Amino acid sequence: QEYGYIGNFEYVEDGKAGEFRVQLVGNINKCGAIRPRYAAKRTELEKFESRFLPAQDFGVLILTTTKGVLSHRQAKEQGVGGKLLAYVY
Repeated sequence: QEYGYIGNFEYVEDGKAGEFRVQLVGNINKCGAIRPRYAAKRTELEKFESRFLPAQDFGVLILTTTKGVLSHRQAKEQGVGGKLLAYVY
């Protein structure tokens, strides 16, 4: 929501693992899961930005860290690394 790609979202319990329903707002050119889940140190985030995003400051990498699920920008600000989950641009 912070970057303007999604609107509201909700968690729907389906009796198994459940699922999220997400309302898309912005123009998404491409998105995808990153497999395998690369471990990225805070000093390596720029390398993965250039690998998965088309330009600097365009798009978002999503990673899981010890401080929760963060964008690559938030992870840089907080000085943490983590495992890469997905990209959106």
